[in-house]
Amino acid sequence: MRFFFRKSDRIALSVLCLVLLGLLLYVYSDVSPYRQTGVTSRDKGEDKERKSEWGAARNNRYPFSKARFYRDRQIIYRVEGKAAERFPFDPNHADSTQLLRLGLSPWQVRAIYRYRALGGVYRRVADFAKVPGLTAGQYAQLKPYVRIGSDAQPASELPEVKAIALRDSLRRLGRIAKLSAGEHVDLNAADTAAFKRVPGIGSYYASRIVSYGNSLGGYISVNQLDEIDGFPPEAKPFFVIGNASTRPLLINRLSLKQLLRHPYLNFFQARDIVDYRKVHGTIRQLDDLASSPNFPAEAIERLRPYVAY
Repeated sequence: MRFFFRKSDRIALSVLCLVLLGLLLYVYSDVSPYRQTGVTSRDKGEDKERKSEWGAARNNRYPFSKARFYRDRQIIYRVEGKAAERFPFDPNHADSTQLLRLGLSPWQVRAIYRYRALGGVYRRVADFAKVPGLTAGQYAQLKPYVRIGSDAQPASELPEVKAIALRDSLRRLGRIAKLSAGEHVDLNAADTAAFKRVPGIGSYYASRIVSYGNSLGGYISVNQLDEIDGFPPEAKPFFVIGNASTRPLLINRLSLKQLLRHPYLNFFQARDIVDYRKVHGTIRQLDDLASSPNFPAEAIERLRPYVAY
C-alpha cells in the first residue's frame, strides 16, 4: 500500500525540515550562547561584567522601576554597623536620620511620620510611649532625652490666655451680688438670676428650682426644696413663699400620661385614678381614693393643695 502526499503537504514538510535544520546549526555554531565548549573563566568574567552593565543601563533607562524603588528604600533606611546613640530630640520635629540614630526601626520611623502627617502632636513625654512597637526598655532609655517644645502645647495653656480666662471668670462672679443675712427670695415669683444670688446656689440648682416648681404647679412650702436631690439645706433660710397660689391639677380630666407628669403621683396612683373614674365616675373628693392601698393618708394630704375637681 502506497502513501501519497499532496503538493501542499510536501511544501509544509519541506519548510519544517528547513526550520529544524536551521535550529540545529544555530545551537552548534560558535556564536550560540548555548554552546559551553571552550568557555574560559575569563570569558565568564567578561559575561558577568557585561550583564552588570546591562542592569545599570536598564536602571538608568527605567529610574522608577519597582525593583529599584525597593532597593533604594532599603539603602535609605539601612544604618549598618552603628550602635544606637543617645542625644536630646523633639519627637515633633526630629527627622528620619535622627530617629534611626536613636535605634528606632525604619517602620517605627514611618509610623511617627504618618502620625505627624495626620495632625498628631506629642504634647507630653509620656505620649512618645505610644510609638508602635516601642518596648518598655527602649522607652526607659529614650525618656530622659525626649524634649517637648513649647510650640506643641495647646494655645489655651499659654499664660496670657489663662490669665484672661481667670480675669473673665472673676468678673462674671463679681457681677452676682449674693444675698446677705435677712434678705429673701420669693420661690414662686423669682427667676434663675434671682435664685443665683442666694449663697450656695449656682446655675444648676437655680434651674432645678424653677423646673421642679413648674412640675409641681407652684411651691406651697419652703421645705419642698428638700425634694430636690442634693439641695443645700443652708440655702433654705433665704427663701420665702410670697404667693402660695398653685396651678390646679384637674384630676377628673387629665389622662394617665398627663397625671404622671406631677411629681406627687406615681404610675399605680395615676392608674387608680383613671380606673376609679371608669367605674364610679367623677371624683368629688380625694378621700374617695382612700380605699386604694396606693393612697395612704400622707399621700392624699400632700396632693390635696394641688387637686381641682
